[in-house]
Amino acid sequence: MIAYKIDRKIINEIGQAIDQIRYGEVIVTIHNDKVVQIEKREKKRFEK
Repeated sequence: MIAYKIDRKIINEIGQAIDQIRYGEVIVTIHNDKVVQIEKREKKRFEK
Protein backbone atom coordinates (compact mmCIF):
# COMPACT_ATOMS: atom_id res chain seq x y z
CA MET A 1 0.00 0.00 0.00
CA ILE A 2 1.32 3.39 -1.00
CA ALA A 3 0.27 6.28 1.22
CA TYR A 4 0.16 9.82 -0.09
CA LYS A 5 -1.34 13.03 1.15
CA ILE A 6 -4.69 13.94 -0.40
CA ASP A 7 -5.07 17.63 -1.20
CA ARG A 8 -7.43 19.35 1.24
CA LYS A 9 -9.39 20.77 -1.74
CA ILE A 10 -10.18 17.22 -2.91
CA ILE A 11 -11.32 16.19 0.56
CA ASN A 12 -13.60 19.25 0.66
CA GLU A 13 -15.04 18.46 -2.78
CA ILE A 14 -15.86 14.90 -1.71
CA GLY A 15 -17.48 16.20 1.49
CA GLN A 16 -19.56 18.72 -0.43
CA ALA A 17 -20.74 16.06 -2.87
CA ILE A 18 -21.85 13.90 0.06
CA ASP A 19 -23.59 16.82 1.79
CA GLN A 20 -25.53 17.78 -1.36
CA ILE A 21 -27.36 14.50 -1.91
CA ARG A 22 -29.98 12.71 0.12
CA TYR A 23 -30.17 9.48 -1.90
CA GLY A 24 -27.48 8.38 -4.31
CA GLU A 25 -23.78 7.78 -4.44
CA VAL A 26 -20.46 9.58 -4.67
CA ILE A 27 -17.85 7.82 -6.77
CA VAL A 28 -14.16 8.69 -6.43
CA THR A 29 -11.96 7.61 -9.35
CA ILE A 30 -8.26 7.05 -8.68
CA HIS A 31 -5.47 6.61 -11.26
CA ASN A 32 -1.81 6.13 -10.40
CA ASP A 33 -2.45 6.76 -6.69
CA LYS A 34 -4.17 10.11 -7.36
CA VAL A 35 -7.80 11.17 -7.22
CA VAL A 36 -8.69 12.21 -10.76
CA GLN A 37 -12.49 12.38 -10.74
CA ILE A 38 -15.47 12.72 -8.41
CA GLU A 39 -18.95 11.76 -9.64
CA LYS A 40 -22.22 12.40 -7.87
CA ARG A 41 -25.27 10.32 -8.80
CA GLU A 42 -28.41 11.57 -7.17
CA LYS A 43 -31.72 9.76 -7.00
CA LYS A 44 -35.01 11.54 -6.46
CA ARG A 45 -37.64 9.65 -4.49
CA PHE A 46 -41.31 10.56 -4.49
CA GLU A 47 -44.02 9.51 -2.07
CA LYS A 48 -46.78 7.33 -3.54
